[in-house]
Amino acid sequence: MPETLRAHFSAMARNSAWSNDRLLGACLQLTDEEFARERTSFFPSLQETLNHILIVDHIYMADMMGIGRRNIALQGDIPFPRAADLKQAQDEFDRKLILFCDDLSDADLERRVLIHWRTGESSSERIDRLLSHLFVHQIHHRGQAHAMLAGTDVPPPQLDEFFLDYDIPRRRGEPYA
Repeated sequence: MPETLRAHFSAMARNSAWSNDRLLGACLQLTDEEFARERTSFFPSLQETLNHILIVDHIYMADMMGIGRRNIALQGDIPFPRAADLKQAQDEFDRKLILFCDDLSDADLERRVLIHWRTGESSSERIDRLLSHLFVHQIHHRGQAHAMLAGTDVPPPQLDEFFLDYDIPRRRGEPYA
């Protein structure tokens, strides 16, 4: 029997948490200076790239919960300069995202929320589409961070060993596995 869309989003939230745990865990092996060092990518450092993911996570969650993106508590482009603090904040967000997805109903997935973009424009968006965008956004930027990490002495972790039964032994004992 195919899984429901809600079950898929719950699985994606767990995959996101697992991927973030692996990637930020690898970044903990860097010094704070290495984490902030300028590198080649869309954002110029691991620090900025991984903070950007968390900021956008909060923005879209605020949209979906109806509290408005202007009301998120994160300030600036780098609210967590240290990898250790960022990992803790991302872990906390990831737990909330899992609970949010686990609690969704079919009606919730079709519900539209009003988004006020920083351009001054507004749009009405479906929650299932916002979640899809959120996960694609995370994957996109984690890939950039993964490539930047390859330019350090810390080997980048595998981030594609989550959904297949074949991968279960590779992630045994890890959070969200």
